[in-house]
Amino acid sequence: MSNHVELAHGGGGRKMRQLLEHTILPAFDNKHTEARHDAVVLPVGTQRIAFTTDGYVISPMFFPGGDIGKLAVFGTVNDLAAAGAIPKWLSASFIIEEGLPLDVLEKVVHSMREAAATARIDIVTGDTKVVDRGKGDGMYVTTSGLGIVPDGVDVRPARVRDGDSVIVTGDIGRHGVAVLSVRKGLTFESPIESDCAPLADMMQCLIREGIDVHCARDATRGGVAAVLLEIAAAGRVHVEIQETEIPIDPAVAAACELLGIDALHVANEGRMVVFVAESDAKRTLHALRSLEVSRGSAIIGRVTTGGRAGTASIRTRFGPARALDLPAGEPLPRIC
Repeated sequence: MSNHVELAHGGGGRKMRQLLEHTILPAFDNKHTEARHDAVVLPVGTQRIAFTTDGYVISPMFFPGGDIGKLAVFGTVNDLAAAGAIPKWLSASFIIEEGLPLDVLEKVVHSMREAAATARIDIVTGDTKVVDRGKGDGMYVTTSGLGIVPDGVDVRPARVRDGDSVIVTGDIGRHGVAVLSVRKGLTFESPIESDCAPLADMMQCLIREGIDVHCARDATRGGVAAVLLEIAAAGRVHVEIQETEIPIDPAVAAACELLGIDALHVANEGRMVVFVAESDAKRTLHALRSLEVSRGSAIIGRVTTGGRAGTASIRTRFGPARALDLPAGEPLPRIC
């Protein structure tokens, strides 16, 4: 088998997964990268901190429900939240293309300030670079985040167990479709806005309720399908979901059908996939539905021994199950 991986835009397809598994992760392999989570948890004195970093290259920079600045803040906050952390501090790095209008930059940084205030996190350091005209596609933003992990909280893929319930915290596909609608100049009968939102308070609500969250992951690049496959592989389990239980807004479902894409592969920026013991599932659902950001939560499947470890499947509305897989390429590049 060839180990050649052609580089391309995107981050949710099989090629990017191969790039990570065969090139990037082996180069930096250490005891901390073994967790295979969006935020690493590190001991610092008597405390534990969560640390994460992410780059944002979305096109267009402004879309229904958000912009690159809001996305960068909330996306990093949500990576910390997925580790059970309380977000505290952010850095922000800007790669700006020569000729970018100053009012565009001002709009983005003001959006970041408002988003940080909403998420109760401080942007405390950063960097700015300017690249030649035509080399930066307007602007790229990279953010890193630090958060405090409360005592007793342990949220990571290795804790997923047979019988766990799989919960998604709202309807899926909104963000990717909202971005694509602007990019393609599409209009829909019902306006579709990104679900871009901070999820740290939602996760802390579950923790305060005494719910032992085994694992959580915000379903960004590659959508819910990528999350299920990544966690199944990291936890060495099989995950099966039910097509009829997946919440999808009718307008998003219609748009996906029109565009020939699967909502399971579409990025979300305000949705988490949560794994809890089956005995905690109803209580988790009740707590999530009490919050506006996760009012549309639903149990969509479970972890089972009925399939090969490290894989995921979907049982269709017509009965038979089929394997879930990542697309060979990135169907919707540059959406986060």
